[in-house]
Amino acid sequence: MTEHTPEATVLPGADANRRQLLYWRLLARLLDPEEQPGLETASLAVVEDIGLPPALLDPQSSVDAVVQRHPELADEFDGLMVPEPDSGDRDRAAEVRRAALVSKVLLNVFATGTGTVTAEQLARWQSDTGWLERALGYRPGELRGARGGTGSAAGPTGTAAGGRTPDLSTLLPAIGPELGALEADLVKRMHLREVLADPRLAARLTPSMSLIEQLLRDKNNLSGVALANAKALIRRFVDEVAEVLRTQVEKASAGSLDRSVPPKRVFRNLDLDRTIWKNLTNWDPEQEQLYVDRLYYRHTARRTTPQRLIVVVDQSGSMVDSMVNCTILASIFAGLPKVDVHLIAYDTQALDLTPWVSDPFETLLRTNLGGGTDGTVAMALAQPKIAEPRNTVVVWISDFYEWQCGPLFESMAAIHRSGARFIPVGSVTSSGRGSVNPWFKERFKDLGTPVVSGHIRKLVHELKTFLA
Repeated sequence: MTEHTPEATVLPGADANRRQLLYWRLLARLLDPEEQPGLETASLAVVEDIGLPPALLDPQSSVDAVVQRHPELADEFDGLMVPEPDSGDRDRAAEVRRAALVSKVLLNVFATGTGTVTAEQLARWQSDTGWLERALGYRPGELRGARGGTGSAAGPTGTAAGGRTPDLSTLLPAIGPELGALEADLVKRMHLREVLADPRLAARLTPSMSLIEQLLRDKNNLSGVALANAKALIRRFVDEVAEVLRTQVEKASAGSLDRSVPPKRVFRNLDLDRTIWKNLTNWDPEQEQLYVDRLYYRHTARRTTPQRLIVVVDQSGSMVDSMVNCTILASIFAGLPKVDVHLIAYDTQALDLTPWVSDPFETLLRTNLGGGTDGTVAMALAQPKIAEPRNTVVVWISDFYEWQCGPLFESMAAIHRSGARFIPVGSVTSSGRGSVNPWFKERFKDLGTPVVSGHIRKLVHELKTFLA
């Protein structure tokens, strides 16, 4: 028998202690805004010793300000928190440096303080949060449901993490919605009407879903310069999101080629390879010339049939993100050939927004966010629009927490049985997070029309598949 000898315990070295010190200081500042002199002094010594600027420890200094003075740090923030492959060897000195940079980003984002927020403070928080998103391997705005969150092809700055795709579930689950909640709280703490009344301050605002929600809720209380600035912010956000969504629609499948339609005999449709192949029998070896007696052209026409798309959106307080995204998405589909788009918004009352569906900005200005939820009033507007069920798709976006569950579901089941395509969608957000009434969820599943996951890319795919 050989006596088992336990492995020797590895005592943490100086670098491990330094790393731990920086994270203890981070936790202390997040839990209590008051400085702990001992932790601050020791952390400052560590940061200076590893060659990083002391401004990393200043909560009042934005990441932008640090990077502006020390541009070599910008690349270090990109992908900073993306998990690295475990190679077995740990670079503890690099971990200390990473801890200092991570602490800076997390403290600036999550230590939001209390009291009134200025336009400058909101702008700085939005910028710092963009750096956190870059550190997690995403483009600025992507996790908060802003422009990048709907799948933009490019972010405002950088490419984030060199193309790596991090698994957020191993990092901070549901961090996107939590960042959105923090931003919404900052917007509520800001005297928005006073900011909008001052063109200089209004110009500092960066449109985001949280800000747009507040503007839409308060638009009836604004006038003059404040209303004009609010509309400018809404239109700017709408245009940016529309550009992203339009790209997604264009990338989705567009239907099969219709070979029953003769190809247009124009030069851009000329199939040169096929033309040469089919005329090889006319090759003259003596003259070394190919005589072409027939040209071949590519088919470009695609099979399309007139389709009616009816979008019904719950505009109650919990569905603001969906209302904004779906209004823009409906306008994009309204611009496609042979697609007849109708848009209905509802809470306890229903509003037919079809006359303005091609202009999402004007549509959003006519919404009335908030209130309860009664889908039966929207159903009363939607059902008469189903003239040809086989060529109709009804997209119903809601959390389905309804006042009259039974009657509403029966009406939805009747639409499905009629031959129309019925697509229930839990929410249409960038994060894909949304609560759906389990009573409806189970019945939709039994009906054979399961609730589509809330990510907007999935809805785009569903619609293009039907309309193609």
